[in-house]
Amino acid sequence: MLIYLLRRIALMVPTLLGITIVVFAVMAAAPGGISAQSLVEGVHLEPETRRALEDYYNRLYGLDQPAPMQYLRWLNSISPVGFTREADGSLGAFSPWKGADLGVSFRYGRPVTDLLAERLPITLLLNLLSIPLIYTAAIAIGVQAARARGGRFDVASNVVLLGLWSVPTMLAGVLFIGFFASEQYWRWFPTAGLARREAADQTFLPWLGSGMDLLWLFLAVGLAVTLLVWGAARAPRSMRRIGGGLLGAGLGYLMAADLLGATPGVLHGVLLLVGGLLGGALGGMGSTVLRIGLAGGLGLGLGVGLARLAGVEIVQGGYLFDRAWHLVLPVIALSYGGLAFLAKLTRSSLIENLAADYARTARAKGVDEETVLWRHVFRNSLLPLITVSATLLPSLLAGSVIVESIFSIDGMGKLAVEAVQTRDRELVLSVTLISGLLTLAGYLLADIAYAIADPRVSYD
Repeated sequence: MLIYLLRRIALMVPTLLGITIVVFAVMAAAPGGISAQSLVEGVHLEPETRRALEDYYNRLYGLDQPAPMQYLRWLNSISPVGFTREADGSLGAFSPWKGADLGVSFRYGRPVTDLLAERLPITLLLNLLSIPLIYTAAIAIGVQAARARGGRFDVASNVVLLGLWSVPTMLAGVLFIGFFASEQYWRWFPTAGLARREAADQTFLPWLGSGMDLLWLFLAVGLAVTLLVWGAARAPRSMRRIGGGLLGAGLGYLMAADLLGATPGVLHGVLLLVGGLLGGALGGMGSTVLRIGLAGGLGLGLGVGLARLAGVEIVQGGYLFDRAWHLVLPVIALSYGGLAFLAKLTRSSLIENLAADYARTARAKGVDEETVLWRHVFRNSLLPLITVSATLLPSLLAGSVIVESIFSIDGMGKLAVEAVQTRDRELVLSVTLISGLLTLAGYLLADIAYAIADPRVSYD
């Protein structure tokens, strides 16, 4: 196993070289190319100043040299071993410990390393929130659909998941902003960014008016979560349907009242009916895990709302709450497509293994259905999920480009778009290098997970 890992890590180097060569060749072959003249084009300067600036760019980036030499020059800069660079931009003596340098951005005039250090954590935050959400929801939905194959939940979830998979991320992001972040409809979420300027001066956690307000908030949230979770786990199915329907109808009416006022109208009736039907359907689900998860989240929001109605004063929302509130729509826009695909894959993989000979043999020996599902079938169904996980991280990074652009989030995705638009060669190559490295690391982790999930897989 160790030899295999070392071989795979060594193969990453030529793979990354191939990726960067292709990107560099495309940029060099594009109409206009990249030259010192193109960098100063459109800037109103005196002829002497223009020539001096062009000479500076040529010395710094080697733009007056042939394309292969430019690439080798960039490769020498990012390599920790190579030729040092003098103050005038020329190459100096060979050094085995000169250190890696990703260069200076054309557009920003700042080291690329500093830009990536600012933007990469934001994109990683979006992905670290999206991946657990995708896998948790997809596995729960896929398992329930496979267990109730052909039932109402299976049919309804297939329709919903197919619809989610068919909606492009860019359209979903625009619709989210249009309906849930605009003045025209429900302004529940912010339209752009990751935090308000005012939040930088606030405390990290929410700040309530008094200690009694804090006590009432905890009591309201605890009571709402406890009651809803208990009902989702213990109540009969008929009671769950009635309770879920009433709760959904009430929330639907409140949505219409928040938009048009409390006077009943057509929208009030439509949202009341839709909310009631959806709440009743969710309350009657057979999956206890899904019911408890939905009830816990709904109870949290309901408890906060009841506390506000009771007069609890929230002086400041706090930096943490403000950041989380800004992340809700971007994370949903980034997650729903992968969730739909992974849930369908989980369902098909489980259905195939539930009908396998080893599962029937386990049932014939008297093993209960839950043990057959989780200890035998589910583990053998993990391999397709692990295969998809290797491509999930690259797809989320690609999706971050769209999501960050729509929601004006200053992450690596938005930085990559700006770099391509301005032909910032150093920045494009560095973003490509980081993305390729993360992609290859994802494939390597998937290979390791294969051996952990299935002892028959061996790389010796």
